[in-house]
Amino acid sequence: MTAPATKGSAGLRTAPARASALGGFADGTLITLALGAVILWFAPSGMGRYGTYVLSLWLVMAIAVMGLNLTLGYAGLKSLAQAAFMGIGAYITALLTTKTGISWYAAFAISGIATFAVGLLLGFPALRVKAHYLAFVTLAFSTLVWLVMRNEQWLTGGVFGLSNIPRPSLFGFKLDGALAFHRFVVVVTFLLAVLLWWMIRSPWGRAFTALRENPIRAASLGIDTRMYTLLAFAIGSAYAGFAGALYAPLVEFIDPSPFSLSQSFFLLLMVVAGGAGYLLGPFIGALLGVVLPEWLRFAGSLYLIIFAAIVMLLLIACPQGMSGLIERGWAWITGRNKAGGSR
Repeated sequence: MTAPATKGSAGLRTAPARASALGGFADGTLITLALGAVILWFAPSGMGRYGTYVLSLWLVMAIAVMGLNLTLGYAGLKSLAQAAFMGIGAYITALLTTKTGISWYAAFAISGIATFAVGLLLGFPALRVKAHYLAFVTLAFSTLVWLVMRNEQWLTGGVFGLSNIPRPSLFGFKLDGALAFHRFVVVVTFLLAVLLWWMIRSPWGRAFTALRENPIRAASLGIDTRMYTLLAFAIGSAYAGFAGALYAPLVEFIDPSPFSLSQSFFLLLMVVAGGAGYLLGPFIGALLGVVLPEWLRFAGSLYLIIFAAIVMLLLIACPQGMSGLIERGWAWITGRNKAGGSR
């Protein structure tokens, strides 16, 4: 499996137009990730157990949204099965750590490999169907997985779920505490984000973007569109599996409800609200989807209406999501400074 050649391929060189428009901003993404990790390492101090849990949940959901952002935002493939893949990873981790005594690290790797393989198989219909037809295929898969989780009680516990899911240890230290596990989640999220950052900046990332922009032209430039379509599904699914492997020990109890079809729609909303095709978009989208509703709890039963209204106004004002809005603001500020300097 080799990365596509980009020499002389004008279409590939111009594909990441957003990054070039921001100049050095794209190169500062890694610095932003590192700075964010440092802030989140210390952020829970004085927040209490529930506040720390919300921050950890935000990062776990951001990992799942990263995968969907790769599938949708970069490769342009619509998927409604991200929550199902997250559920597969969560149940694999829960079953392996509670029933067989396998360490969390082995379960984490197995969850990623399993969801990668299933995503690879599910990607084959993507080679034949496009647009909303592909969404229907993933919708059917998501429904099937949820029914298995709910009805196969001998394996998944059904609606009673699986409990007493252990948290991992690190160098002999148990990470049972909320703060200790949160910092562990910060490290894992940072590593996965850096891996995705590297992938997007590599020839693979340019091939994904070219596949989204113009598949026919991408094929004419020598890109194996079949392989990269399958890879986009598989890698995006693996990230959901990794998120599920972290979600299970975070909540220490899982049942089918967090992995329903509605959750897949919610993850899709996070991608769109954060900014599809932006590397930092998943963190912003997950922040809107996880943390913002918590801030709106003071509104009582109206908080969901307020949350929906905020998201709708955001998408009307800027269809590119919060990342697009930030990009436009940055371009306006730098353009204004240049204009002032020219005078």
